[in-house]
Amino acid sequence: MTKKVLLVCGTGASSGFMAANARKAAKKLGENIEIKAKSESEINDYLNEIDILMVAPHLKYMLEEVKDAADHAGVKSVMIPQKVYGALDGKGLVALIKELD
Repeated sequence: MTKKVLLVCGTGASSGFMAANARKAAKKLGENIEIKAKSESEINDYLNEIDILMVAPHLKYMLEEVKDAADHAGVKSVMIPQKVYGALDGKGLVALIKELD
């Protein structure tokens, strides 16, 4: 079964690079993961379509609010570690997704 993951950041730009690297890593590792990147303003539009919501570290201030919405929708949510996000570490992100499984 395909895991559907949404990455969010302020505008969707940096998370777009992160998602692209994670998609490459998932493919290389043979993982069945679909990863999209959007801006934080679009979270509610996607909650019914995803399994995991991953929040960029610079949005820490809104994590509680996001977590509440995700919990309500039955979606797992997590803050992406700065070490992974700052390095745009696709393999590290895939490892984090697998941990949440």
